[in-house]
Amino acid sequence: MSIHIASQIIKKEWTDYNSHMNMAYYVLIFDQIWENMLEKFKMGETSAKTSNMSTMVVETHTTYNNEVKEGDEVEINLTFFDHDKKRLHYKLEMIEKSTKKLSATIEMISLYIDLSKRKVSEFEHEKIKIMDEFINSNSPKFKNENLVFLGKLKK
Repeated sequence: MSIHIASQIIKKEWTDYNSHMNMAYYVLIFDQIWENMLEKFKMGETSAKTSNMSTMVVETHTTYNNEVKEGDEVEINLTFFDHDKKRLHYKLEMIEKSTKKLSATIEMISLYIDLSKRKVSEFEHEKIKIMDEFINSNSPKFKNENLVFLGKLKK
């Protein structure tokens, strides 16, 4: 199971001489769509601009399972999410919509950053509450098998 975040049509400029999406654009799509979740948790672009608090990715693990081509529609789903006082741990998957094939996954560790100091910071109570409510209502949909970064959080 998973949580659908958004869909995306593969653009011509994202494809390469192999006539499929270049590996860099998988990461771009995952990153752009993850912004939807960061806004939900009040730590995305709006937070960065208004409070100087945001996140920065510090570690990733990406798999490329099946190619996608120009014009294909992909769905981006959240398959795992957790946090500690300063870190986010999450995994996203890309599913090619017409075939329902797994195209790619990305697992990430992000740190919460005070942009005015460029230092790691602890999440505010309000943000922890939002994330915990999200986890509590969605944890049955999460899959924790095949997580590379399991155990990286300091709980």
